[in-house]
Amino acid sequence: SDQGWQYRNCHYQKLLANNGIKQSMSRKGNCLDNAVAENFFGRLKSEMYHGQCFQDADELIEKIEEYIEYYNTKRIKAKLKGLTPVEYRNQALQAA
Repeated sequence: SDQGWQYRNCHYQKLLANNGIKQSMSRKGNCLDNAVAENFFGRLKSEMYHGQCFQDADELIEKIEEYIEYYNTKRIKAKLKGLTPVEYRNQALQAA
């Protein structure tokens, strides 16, 4: 893993600062810090993005939004007892 070394590079940090971008990474990366996000984006790329061609950024954004809707409301997961993420969360809220 690169553990975010490129984000600590002084030239990269200066480029961000010169463009008014505030860097949020304050320390060496830890894979556990963003495991959920990494897992989601890995699935998004393998299930929706790879092998596809998009006309422009607007079409890509539309397809990502559609995938997020599908992922949360229609895609069942074995880890969630065969429920979608929304169903699983609602079930947990009703039990509380």
